Amino acid sequence: MSKITIKVFKARRIVVNIIIVCMLTIVSLFAFLGSSTAPTSTNADTIYYNGNTNSKKVSLMVNVYWGNEYLDDMLKIFDKYNVKTTFFVGGSWAKANSALLLKIKKEGHEIANHGYNHKDSDKLSKDELKKEIMSCHNIVKEICDVEMNLFAPPSGAINKKTSKVANENNYKTIMWTKDTVDWKYKDEWMIYSRAIKEPNGGDLILMHPTEGTVSALSKIIEFYQKEGFTLTTVSDNLS
Repeated sequence: MSKITIKVFKARRIVVNIIIVCMLTIVSLFAFLGSSTAPTSTNADTIYYNGNTNSKKVSLMVNVYWGNEYLDDMLKIFDKYNVKTTFFVGGSWAKANSALLLKIKKEGHEIANHGYNHKDSDKLSKDELKKEIMSCHNIVKEICDVEMNLFAPPSGAINKKTSKVANENNYKTIMWTKDTVDWKYKDEWMIYSRAIKEPNGGDLILMHPTEGTVSALSKIIEFYQKEGFTLTTVSDNLS
């Protein structure tokens, strides 16, 4: 074999190797892009601490097991400012207060699940937790014909089992971005300051029907509306 032939052979081999490397690189690149942009499957362990952070939406989520004497005032304030929000109701509360539950629905608010007896989810077995969620679901369905799909664990007590059981029963597990701690702090300015601190799109702001919350509610709504936020339901916030 001549020296010229050997050189041509080596040159061809180098070119072939370069082509192979380029092809492998291109294939790897497409595989990477494909895996990073493909829709992800539903994660049974997903817990929502906020809604759509790219939006200008926030939600004032109201957990209800007590505080009936303040609910009418809260509903009047929401109506005054044309705000629709989400009430997470306890099943035992709903059973004892069907008229109030129907009023919440009639005024256009979203109704969601807060368990039947306000038991900490992380202390329950899977069967006990399912019973807490579905007993609440069934009584609300019976009273006002609403198919709830959002679950706020009582006391925020969660573990991996919580969201898994919720997911298996067609529920999303909802926590919060901001907690007014209005069950503890009675001062309206403390509640107000906690509700508006570092406002961001997608915020889920936890509150309850209390005297301090009623006093602070108009100011909280006015703050967010002046800042250009839309106060909306949790489901809309998540979308």
